[in-house]
Amino acid sequence: MASVMLRILLLLVTLPLSAKAQTNGNLTLGSSLTADEQNSSWLSPSGEFTFGFRKMGQGAHLLAIWFEKIEDKTIVWSANGDNLAPEGSKIQLSTDSRLVLADPNGRELWSPNLTAAGVAHAAMLDTGNFVLVSQNYVHLWETFSQPTDTMLPTQQFDQGTKVNARYSKMNYSTGRFHFKLENDGNLAFYATSDPWLASDTYWASNTKDSGFRLIFNQTGQVYLTARNGTLLKPVTSNTVPTNEFYQRAILEYDGVFRQYVHPKGENSSSALALGWSMVSSPIPPNICESIRQTTGSGACGFNSYCALGDDQRPQCHCPPGYTPLDSTNEMNGCRQDFLPQSCDGSRPETDQFALHEMLRTNWPLNDYERTAAQTEDRCREACSADCFCAVAIFGGNGSCYKKKIPLSNGRTDPSEVGKALIKVRIKNSTSKSTGDGNKNSTLIIIGSVLLSSFVFVNLLLLLITYLIYRSFRSKDSKLSRPVQINQATGMQTFTYQELQKATDEFKEELGRGAFGIVYKGVLGSEDTNFVAVKVLATRTGESEKEFEREVSAIGRTDHKNLVQLLGYCNEGQHRLLVYEFMSNGTLADFLFGASRPSWYRRTEIACDVARGLSYLHQDCTRHIIHCDIKPQNILLDGSLTAKISDLGLAKLLMANQTRTNTGVRGTRGYLAPEWFRNMPISSKVDVYSFGILLVELICCRKNYKPEAEIEAQIVLVDWTYDCYHDGSVLKLVESDEEASSDIKRVRRFVMTALWCIQEDPTLRPTMKEITQMLEGAVEVPVPPAPSSFMSSI
Repeated sequence: MASVMLRILLLLVTLPLSAKAQTNGNLTLGSSLTADEQNSSWLSPSGEFTFGFRKMGQGAHLLAIWFEKIEDKTIVWSANGDNLAPEGSKIQLSTDSRLVLADPNGRELWSPNLTAAGVAHAAMLDTGNFVLVSQNYVHLWETFSQPTDTMLPTQQFDQGTKVNARYSKMNYSTGRFHFKLENDGNLAFYATSDPWLASDTYWASNTKDSGFRLIFNQTGQVYLTARNGTLLKPVTSNTVPTNEFYQRAILEYDGVFRQYVHPKGENSSSALALGWSMVSSPIPPNICESIRQTTGSGACGFNSYCALGDDQRPQCHCPPGYTPLDSTNEMNGCRQDFLPQSCDGSRPETDQFALHEMLRTNWPLNDYERTAAQTEDRCREACSADCFCAVAIFGGNGSCYKKKIPLSNGRTDPSEVGKALIKVRIKNSTSKSTGDGNKNSTLIIIGSVLLSSFVFVNLLLLLITYLIYRSFRSKDSKLSRPVQINQATGMQTFTYQELQKATDEFKEELGRGAFGIVYKGVLGSEDTNFVAVKVLATRTGESEKEFEREVSAIGRTDHKNLVQLLGYCNEGQHRLLVYEFMSNGTLADFLFGASRPSWYRRTEIACDVARGLSYLHQDCTRHIIHCDIKPQNILLDGSLTAKISDLGLAKLLMANQTRTNTGVRGTRGYLAPEWFRNMPISSKVDVYSFGILLVELICCRKNYKPEAEIEAQIVLVDWTYDCYHDGSVLKLVESDEEASSDIKRVRRFVMTALWCIQEDPTLRPTMKEITQMLEGAVEVPVPPAPSSFMSSI
């Protein structure tokens, strides 16, 4: 009895603390929230929306509203994206009827502009609207009237309302894209935040003099109305009911307006439950082609080009000879990776440059000279001889357009008829520090004087003596000699002590492999800045080679479908690798777990892995064969984007090399036959492994299942071919309603997989071709019968 009373007393003591952490209902004058570790917040009555602080980095907080019952806590409104609040800042509904965000020193960071005085209380509503209310329950201010980048059901925009995209995916400061319901009734999208440069629209509703209000209604449709309230023009076509799905429409950082839905409560086991799913067509459908600015960079940054991905999202790339300005934001543009052509007439350099072809690529509206009736050879000669020419576009009609740096409006698309000729320096193409002839001559003279001086000779002798001494010392200290890592990777280095502290003495294990164990860690004082720390096993020759391989291979890669290597520790006998943390674990756990992932998500993962492999095989400076593609080496981030990990077994090839000889690497069940036949291996071994993985993704089961009730189904690839040969592909997904309704794509994926697992490596397509097959960009020919998978085990 005493113990029961004690529990009741403890419960009563803790109730006020819980109430402080999350408060529902009206907020009276004096109510406040503090940006600290307690994560206090104001909830809507149903608990579906939250008003409070979100951490945006070490000691920085964003005042925001988000979906509370969704795993990723999607933000729908923010107050201070351009001026993040430091730790200890406070938002308070002050006694003088103002809502004020102030830093710990009392300096005001943000406060809404009220049109009238007399705030009596505030409230976080179940619609996602945060309101300041008078004594008579009149809304004196509301977030619905001051949107950031998102629109919610029941929200309405009047003429003059402006919506700004954020700067990047995780940066909530104001970006360069926005749309506005103009005072004349036209809904217009702009690619610049500067009103003086807003003459170029990339999408418009064409409702000038008739549009009056933009509405997101409860049936899930966004549309424009006339002044009398009649529907004037639908903006989106979605009609998913809001009582079953959360919904939002957002102008994303890439400038595209998209509408998303997410199932509620009991629908959480549905096909859409794995995250937000886009419904309705994006606006504009192809932003790469829609933006043709006379001022500005276009859809992507300067000197880059835009390509529409299979997910209808714009992707920004650098042309040959150019590298990204900011590796964390692909939309920031590119810079030349070489010295531009000299315009000094006494030093002609025409023989030091080559013109790289890019088909169906253009940088429109950036010409400084145009010439008609040209041949391609004459166009090439004209650009080569012109020191101002960075790119020439040879049109199908014989026209030649010369372009200077910076390049703008870049795009590649099947609709483009031009061929881009990109000028790139042949020699010293990555050097920007080469001096002129006089400087070189001066250096030669200085060097000669030093070499002939007595002091230099003595210094040289001392250096040789020191090196000899070090070589003898190194024999005794070989076990603590750090592995040599190419410093050109530019990655962060950590001390062993730092990583020991970051992982809390290597406390939480995430997984383990042949060469080491992976632990969860957190960098700095930011408790959400998680990383994965891979501790390599005891120092053997092979583990050191693996360390060098992984750092060298992945340190120079930069692709959204590869796990990012953040840094490493190379201290004494300690070899550790620090990766970005992938919150959703491995594809193996995701695919073979208790609940089956949606067909849509499985197709996205297949395309993600294909793109990552295509990059490794063809787009890296050193082409890379992964050698161990399997579900355990595919990781999933917070949005379930698939990323390839574990390049420890990778084989690097030179740019002109296509195959190599090496010992067997990888995991049984995913190994190509040539591994067992002492044949030179090529990137086609990854293609074979991907084929096995693709079949597993299609059928949502492991390739080898000895407990299968039907003997023909024990080996999945054999059963897959039997079903394809018999015209009964539907059997593979018959228990999957979503996949069964998309049987055309299922058949395309099956045919692609059967091409991948051909016994003859020369019959297998490249990963680039496979990506096109999966995306439906090319027709998949009828595959021949593959050899039995079991014969290669």
